[in-house]
Amino acid sequence: MVALDIDGTVVDHEGRLPAEVREAVQRVLAADVPVVLSTGRAWHSTLPVFTALGLTEGPSVCSNGAVTVAYPPQQIVKAVTFDPRNVISRVREYSPQTLIAVEEIGRGFRLTEPFPDGDLTGEIIVEDVEQLMARPVTRVIMRDPDGSDEDFIALAEHLGFHGCTYFIGWSAWLDIAPEGVNKATALAEVAAGLGVDRADVLALGDGRNDIEMLRWAGRGVAVGDAPPEVREAADHVTGRFADGGTVDELTRWF
Repeated sequence: MVALDIDGTVVDHEGRLPAEVREAVQRVLAADVPVVLSTGRAWHSTLPVFTALGLTEGPSVCSNGAVTVAYPPQQIVKAVTFDPRNVISRVREYSPQTLIAVEEIGRGFRLTEPFPDGDLTGEIIVEDVEQLMARPVTRVIMRDPDGSDEDFIALAEHLGFHGCTYFIGWSAWLDIAPEGVNKATALAEVAAGLGVDRADVLALGDGRNDIEMLRWAGRGVAVGDAPPEVREAADHVTGRFADGGTVDELTRWF
């Protein structure tokens, strides 16, 4: 099985899919090896990449492992939720300028106020904080357009976030998921369902939310653009995305 992160691994950070990446993925499929997208994206923004790659059927791991979707036809195989009240309350108290959103599976996001253009896709619903905290969610997203990833590392360390899992993005972006949920936990269930041993999984990624996946897979490969802690978690580091690192790794085997 081949597990692929999307942003920075399959598409660039502008969302462009190189033809060479699609061709490499098609060679994997031609070898009768399943390709599973494993992403922090919500399903509604994963589907266009699924289609563009020429994937025809099978599971995708979305929302950093909180949501697994089979397609086609679209079926939510698993959605893990948690109560966001404690997390949102503590962040609002410590960093009131932080933008907050929660995911609506397959639709979009509910949020306190608009995020920067292009950050979120799908249906966008603005609510007050009490409405945002009123029911269980698959994930909470924190965003500070004027901050940095170092600021959010400090925020996460200060708050501790007991009872959940968190992932720090490239910018001042923090994804908070149910405790113990990550890409690796979801991929383990997908692999078991396909009858694939973890030793026979090739995983590629470039973000901090890929660390568990790269450690879990039989061969975990970091794209060369990845932060140091991601490269350290990998079995191998391929070239930078713009230099064809993803294609090089897939071509090594297919």
